[in-house]
Amino acid sequence: MMFSVLSQGSRSFRWLFCVGVFGALVACSKHADEAAKPAGPPEVEFAVAQRSDAPLVTELPGRIEPYRTAEVRARVDGIVLKRAYEEGQVVKAGQVLFRIDPAPLKAQVDAAQGALARAQAQAAIARDKAARYKGLAATRAVSELEYAEAQSTERQAAADVVSARAALETAQLRLGYATVTAPIGGRSRRAQVTEGALVKEDAATPLTTVEQIDPIYVDFAQPAAEVLALQRALKKGQAAALTGQDIGVQVILSDGVAYERPAKLLFSDLAVDRATDNVSMRAVLPNPDGLLLPGMYVRVKLSHAVQQGAVTIPKGALQRDRHGATVFVVKADNTLAAQPVAAQTLAGDQWLVTSGLTGGERVAIPGMQTLEAGMAVKPVPATKHASSVTDSAADTKPTERTKG
Repeated sequence: MMFSVLSQGSRSFRWLFCVGVFGALVACSKHADEAAKPAGPPEVEFAVAQRSDAPLVTELPGRIEPYRTAEVRARVDGIVLKRAYEEGQVVKAGQVLFRIDPAPLKAQVDAAQGALARAQAQAAIARDKAARYKGLAATRAVSELEYAEAQSTERQAAADVVSARAALETAQLRLGYATVTAPIGGRSRRAQVTEGALVKEDAATPLTTVEQIDPIYVDFAQPAAEVLALQRALKKGQAAALTGQDIGVQVILSDGVAYERPAKLLFSDLAVDRATDNVSMRAVLPNPDGLLLPGMYVRVKLSHAVQQGAVTIPKGALQRDRHGATVFVVKADNTLAAQPVAAQTLAGDQWLVTSGLTGGERVAIPGMQTLEAGMAVKPVPATKHASSVTDSAADTKPTERTKG
């Protein structure tokens, strides 16, 4: 009896186990069928290529140069008694920088004063003699020749007084040169001499240098080929030149941060440098905080023309490889077509496309996706953030016509 009950229980357990296995197989089959169903096309953001007037921006290498530079030199020979300024500090025009031993120069002043007094005394004697001879000549007590010689001696004595007075003024000037002052206001540099050094007025090495750095210059150069291309575009009416205050000049510091104050273009050279084939340019900008220092390497974004009817696309839509620049155009059937383009200039976060697009095309912005020609996609209008995404890894760091 007990064996019969166990047999029935065993059969029930086997039955339940089989039912469970069958259910699991059915469920797996269902999931496999669902997994086998083809997925829909991936979503890809796009932006419409726009046609509008856009500024032509060229990025060029530049150097910061002082607004004014003055080499402070000794104008008299002597021993340096004192350096009267702190190196590296801002000094005012006329501020004392060095003091040279004035003792020899004071002696020269004293000697010049004595020479002047002697000349004045001789002039007084000659003047009195000429006056006496004038009366005597009227009564023929002296000859006309003697009177003429007395007049000549008077004039010579007067000339000696003028010469002695000039020598005294020169000696006094040289005594003043013993106090060396700053010829301009600006930032002082390291002193080239120390106390006790003997300096010469004709020495090649200056005592120090003072540089005015507010405002300050930025010097840069544009390749002659770019200048020529711009002139041709202006002639054909493809671009319009900017003038005066409309010309944009922005300085980018070595850490990639834009300098907060705009620069003003001063001039563009009328000749091409024979050695570099570049056209030299200079801009001036305020530097009240002293952030910009002479010799600093910067990059300059120059905008001096507007391209008319330019086709612009977001920066992230352009891809580059060894074959050139390419964009993926979303066709009417929502498939992608690779379109080679020419784009060498950035206007903000937009590429200026000079060939390959006419405007109105939907261009894909891949982001981190990998796109291929002929690929079916689900196009989605790009957000502002996505449209400003930097170029993909295939891009070789494009910049605004970066030179240098």
